[in-house]
Amino acid sequence: MELFDVYPLYDVTPEKAKGCYVYDNHGKKYLDLYGGHGVISIGHSHEQYVSAIRDQVEKMGFYSNSIKNPLQVSFAEKLGSVSGCEAYNLFLCNSGAEANENALKMASFETGKSKVIAFEKAFHGRTSAAVAATDNKKINAPINSQQEVVFLPLNDAELLEKELLKNDVAAVIIEGIQGVGGLNQGSTAFFQDLERLCKQYGAMLILDEIQSGYGRSGKFFSFQHHGIQPDIISMAKGMGNGFPIGGILISNRIKASYGLLGTTFGGNHLACAAGHAVLNVIEEESLMENVNTVSSHFLERIKEVDGIISIKGKGLMLGVLFDFPVSEMRKALIFEEGIFTGGSADPNLLRILPPLSVTKEEIDSFVEALKRVLTKITNKETRI
Repeated sequence: MELFDVYPLYDVTPEKAKGCYVYDNHGKKYLDLYGGHGVISIGHSHEQYVSAIRDQVEKMGFYSNSIKNPLQVSFAEKLGSVSGCEAYNLFLCNSGAEANENALKMASFETGKSKVIAFEKAFHGRTSAAVAATDNKKINAPINSQQEVVFLPLNDAELLEKELLKNDVAAVIIEGIQGVGGLNQGSTAFFQDLERLCKQYGAMLILDEIQSGYGRSGKFFSFQHHGIQPDIISMAKGMGNGFPIGGILISNRIKASYGLLGTTFGGNHLACAAGHAVLNVIEEESLMENVNTVSSHFLERIKEVDGIISIKGKGLMLGVLFDFPVSEMRKALIFEEGIFTGGSADPNLLRILPPLSVTKEEIDSFVEALKRVLTKITNKETRI
């Protein structure tokens, strides 16, 4: 049997990782400025995180949600405290796609409606309702077309209100900062209009914080930069630092009932232990403060690099935009400089999603490497 071949793979085989570094099977060291799609929040193999999972698996790895699990309760309390979102209730699942699937389902239950408004270049996952709300026809199978979704441009409150006026919208779903779509984001004025219009027309506002949450923007959730309160918040990625965990925060004015949502593995003992450790480290090591400090340093240092059109995003969820495709640059950064970076739907955008513990010195290493790679690329084009 062979693997179902759906991933284009770089010829790198990681064997271990620590902090912001990954080591391959030949012992080569790589600076990880992509964090496995923004999943690694507190750094690879953090001792407190590893100990929490090890200790828990020795006690109990899993039992079903048909019995009490005090770890879920303590995790919810800790999450409310660290995030500042104590006026919400937590439902735990396993991934970002599941989180958005359950968020959309909750909005439909609450409103009795089925239509969804999403935004151009959005990515919300690959499960049925989540992928229907994703602006990418290539990954929407015919079965997903049963969901009615309208895609609107960001930052156009007038068009948004025209759709909401039809009074058939269950939810408006929006990423705090678009990840796959190219680090696009709504303005503060737009997010505030969004909150106001959803309340006015009875639609649920869902904030997809799967990539932009958990401290990556410099606040726990990126919507907190705009002074709004969504009805539902979806989370995953950095939530488990590599252990599969996702969840939604549901406004406590929305009432639960038995059987409304469910999951086999969601909120299992190991996931809760991992999630609790992540929150402890974010708080104890002041990682959100580090995000703001290192992000400011990045924005200063990157000015030294010629040929950049703009910097997109916020905190340590950044995109460096060039006027040419970055695929060759990314390969050179990996194989010549030993640095992992990411791409996006915009072929000219280099995506930076390091662990929140990344240092100024590591950013300096990246900037110098980027200068060297750009010089080589420019010289090659000149010779041609």
